[in-house]
Amino acid sequence: MKKLKLFTTGISIIGIMIFLQACAYNIEETTHEENDESATLTTNALCVLNPTEGNQVTGIVRFNETESGIKIIADIEGLTPGKHGFHIHEYGDCSKPDGTSAGGHFNPENKAHGALSDVVRHVGDLGNLVADENGIAHLEITDTLISMSGSNSIIGKGIIVHAGEDDLKSQPTGAAGARVACGVIGVAK
Repeated sequence: MKKLKLFTTGISIIGIMIFLQACAYNIEETTHEENDESATLTTNALCVLNPTEGNQVTGIVRFNETESGIKIIADIEGLTPGKHGFHIHEYGDCSKPDGTSAGGHFNPENKAHGALSDVVRHVGDLGNLVADENGIAHLEITDTLISMSGSNSIIGKGIIVHAGEDDLKSQPTGAAGARVACGVIGVAK
């Protein structure tokens, strides 16, 4: 009788342990699913541009994920009329007065500088903004190289607007001159 009681107790303990392991597995699986779901929800980003020291350039750049790629909508003011280099930079850091804390162009694939339409280019090469006679630039483009996640993710990177035109060929940055505005790309609703 004593052996039967020990055997029954042992079976009960094993059953409880299996039940607890199953519960723990279910909790862990649910947590991973929730984290994966929230990680894939980033479809919109925003960057508020502020002037670097001695400049007056401000603006907003929006990024929206579409079936065709990431749509970029930029509205910038305070520029001199003409073309201005427009790039995503490697760091979301605008702490230095001249914007150099944003680092170089975002280039995770270690490629040469080029135009937005080039097969070989930095991920951050977005070409030029064109300001009208009032210093206002509006740009709408869609890019398939940048993304909201993975190695080409723009989240947390910087945007720089340059004083001059990006010639789209000079290495490593297109000879676009000083940085007149800087901002950090963040997740948006």
